[in-house]
Amino acid sequence: MPKGPKGEKRPGDVIGAAVMVARIATGEIEEPTDDGKNPAAVALGRMGGKARAEKLTAERRSEIAKQAAEKRWSKK
Repeated sequence: MPKGPKGEKRPGDVIGAAVMVARIATGEIEEPTDDGKNPAAVALGRMGGKARAEKLTAERRSEIAKQAAEKRWSKK
């Protein structure tokens, strides 16, 4: 069975796809929305950068940014 852009299984032919759309529309089956990620881990990941930014001082953030810029521009 072919896979969609996010790896979900979907019908390979036009008629099969139409049948699947009809089943979703009537509530017979649910629309496949599983992206393979754990919602709890996604939520923690979103909080991580914000918490780190709050802990860092403005001076330290500036140092990190300067190091990143040096690395970025030194590759050329």
